[in-house]
Amino acid sequence: MPATDRVAPRLAALAALAALLADETRARICLALLDGRAWTAGELARCAGVAGSTAGEHLNRLVEGGLLAQERQGRHRYVRLAGPRAARLVEDLAAHVAQVPDPPRTLRSASASSAMARGRTCYDHLAGRLGVAIAEAMAARGLLRQHPGLTLTDAGLRWFADQGMPLDGGGRRPVARGCVDWTERRLHLAGAAGAALCRRALEARWCVRIGTERAVGVTAEGGRALGGLLGIEAGTLR
Repeated sequence: MPATDRVAPRLAALAALAALLADETRARICLALLDGRAWTAGELARCAGVAGSTAGEHLNRLVEGGLLAQERQGRHRYVRLAGPRAARLVEDLAAHVAQVPDPPRTLRSASASSAMARGRTCYDHLAGRLGVAIAEAMAARGLLRQHPGLTLTDAGLRWFADQGMPLDGGGRRPVARGCVDWTERRLHLAGAAGAALCRRALEARWCVRIGTERAVGVTAEGGRALGGLLGIEAGTLR
C-alpha cells in the first residue's frame, strides 16, 4: 500500500477532530465541561447561549466524535468529557491560544474571571494560582521535579501514600504530568497525582466550588492544611 494511502485515513480523522472544535459553541461547551462534572443538555445550552435544540445538535456531534460521553437518567441527558485524554486535548488547546483574555464587560464577569484565575478545576485537577502554588511548593520540598516536565520523586510518592492517597502506576494514565496553566503560563500538576490531590481537597473541604463555574475557593481549614503540609502561605491562596 502506498504511503499516501496509509496516511489518508489519519488525515481525515485529524481533520474531523479539528472540525469538532472549530465551532465556537462546541468549543464553549468543551471548556465548560473542564470542571470534570456531568452537565445536562439544558445547562450547556444556557452556558453557550443557544437554544436547546441547537445545543442538542452540537452535543450529538461531540459524542459521535468521541470527545464527549453521555448517559440518560429519566428524561435528562447528562454529558461529560469522554476522559482524561479528551480533557488534555481541550486543556492544551486552551493554553495554546489563551494569551490575553477579553476584558470583562460587567462587574459580575470581572468577579468570575478573577475567581477563575485564583483557583479552579481543570477537568480533575487544580489550576490557576492555587494549582501553580501547590506544584511549586511540592517542587521546593523535593516532592516534584519540574524539568524537563513535572514528575514525582520517590519522596513525592511516599508523601502521597502518607496522606492516604496511594498512586497506582499500573494504569495507562501518567502518575504525574505538567499542564500549562492558561492564566498563569506556568505548570500545574495533572495526571493521577493531580486528580488525587484535587479529590482530597474537595472531599476534605480544603476547597469549595464557587457558583456554577469551575472556580474554587480555599477555605480557612484548607489554608491551614496546605500550609502545614506544603508550607504554602495562606495569603497566596486567596
